[in-house]
Amino acid sequence: MDAAHMGADLERVLITEDEILEKLDELAAHITEHYEGKDLLLVGVLKGAVMVMADLMRALPTSVPVDWMAVSSYGSGTKSSGVVRILKDLDADITDRHVLIVEDIIDSGLTLSWIKSNLESRSPASVDICTLLRKPDAAKVDVDVQWVGFDIPNEFVVGYGLDYAEAYRGLRVVGTLAPHVYS
Repeated sequence: MDAAHMGADLERVLITEDEILEKLDELAAHITEHYEGKDLLLVGVLKGAVMVMADLMRALPTSVPVDWMAVSSYGSGTKSSGVVRILKDLDADITDRHVLIVEDIIDSGLTLSWIKSNLESRSPASVDICTLLRKPDAAKVDVDVQWVGFDIPNEFVVGYGLDYAEAYRGLRVVGTLAPHVYS
């Protein structure tokens, strides 16, 4: 989906597709160096991280196994409910493996903090985090994030996997959603 097809629903573009892909190439280089010679598993958080995971995997120079978790803390609104539910758990055993959680966005940090704690309880060698987007002004808990693509303002954003009520995920950019859409 192209930003031009959004009409008045998209207030403004924050990050272009080219900027996203360039940043993911940078992150992939750092991740490759950090995990060289280690048993790495990428864990994507569904559904939002699908685009980030796909393009990050393509940017890595070697094949890395992946697994997925699906959790929910949003429902159909624009703010996290703070209650985390596992909708899909990992298929892989992560004991003694290096786990890299791949996220699309960190808002309050509550969901990600819960996911990290949950995964750490399973005896991995390490659990690190890579996110495309982070909203520092929205943070409610401090989450140690090793790799951040972009810090963005505390506005409701869509595109590149991020949705509002299951719409706009396919947008190739990250942009702010016009208030008339969700108010």
